[in-house]
Amino acid sequence: HVQLVESGGGSVRAGGSLRLSCAASGYLFSSYCMGWFRQAPGKEREGVAAIDSDGTTSYADSVKGRFTISKDSATSTLFLQMNSLKPEDTAIYYCAAASWAGTSLRPSEYVYWGRGTQVTVS
Repeated sequence: HVQLVESGGGSVRAGGSLRLSCAASGYLFSSYCMGWFRQAPGKEREGVAAIDSDGTTSYADSVKGRFTISKDSATSTLFLQMNSLKPEDTAIYYCAAASWAGTSLRPSEYVYWGRGTQVTVS
């Protein structure tokens, strides 16, 4: 039974930073792709960043240079370091896991999802 549990969300002023974490269990953490997605009110869910089993990463253009995805295989934890936050980054952020190797940012290609954590930038 795969479980993904996000934490680290909150409210921050524009220009500030937050670090999201996603604890994974019941999943071959080191073998497949994992990603971060977000969904703002009234908008579709969009890919933010993804990391492959070999550490290869991909980012949405809107967050390049500001966000960094990483993982700790020893603790099966996925991270998203978010710097220089903007009001348009406000959304619910979700951790997701795939059953293949790659760095896609398409939500439809991910199988397992966490419940999300709210990030609000004012």
